[in-house]
Amino acid sequence: MPGANNKTRVLVVEDEKDISGLIKHTLERSGDTIVDIAASGDQALKLASEQQVDLIILDLNLPVLGGLEVCRLLRTRPATAKTPIIMLTARSSESDRVVGLDAGADDYVTKPFSPRELSARVRAVLRRGRPDDVGPPPIYRGEHLVADFDVVSIAVDGVSVRLTRREFELLRHLVENRNRVLSRDRLLERVWGYDRMVETRSVDVHVGRLRGKLGAAGKQIETVVGLGYRFIEAEK
Repeated sequence: MPGANNKTRVLVVEDEKDISGLIKHTLERSGDTIVDIAASGDQALKLASEQQVDLIILDLNLPVLGGLEVCRLLRTRPATAKTPIIMLTARSSESDRVVGLDAGADDYVTKPFSPRELSARVRAVLRRGRPDDVGPPPIYRGEHLVADFDVVSIAVDGVSVRLTRREFELLRHLVENRNRVLSRDRLLERVWGYDRMVETRSVDVHVGRLRGKLGAAGKQIETVVGLGYRFIEAEK
């Protein structure tokens, strides 16, 4: 849901005033966005708990509390568990990106950055957060697997299964598109939120881990050689 006056509310967490000011100017000039600024990690958590935020742009190098810890804490709180987060940082190595995304970020932008590209990333992340159509029911019940995607509950043969956020989103997208072949590029775009920053082999690694955690239900994730993956209904 949009923020006050039907405008999108963005929280920018950045301790460098020139950068936070540039982002605020870039996003607010369209007239449909309100930008609040937090200069430290603890202030960001306070602001996010006091008002509804549609998206958070989060630096990693912050005073008091680092960006990674802020991201993890935001993901544990019901009010911000699903709030889109874009990490904006000078850390540009692949390992840094993987750590940031695994901590719960939806996208990762490195400094120096293009204001136009950042605006485009913001629009893309917000679009992904808005359902285009009424999709399948949020609860899937199969022979082995019961997945309630609204309350984030996954069980196989009656036993609860703990998934990482990325594994959960991967399973949800596969189930919602069951019996359809999804390419690795499509999964990267829809689950990770970007096209080129991480190689498609990351999808294979996550699918392998997901299959292992799902046990008997993992067989429902079928590899389609040369194309991608498909979630199929289990034979009864």
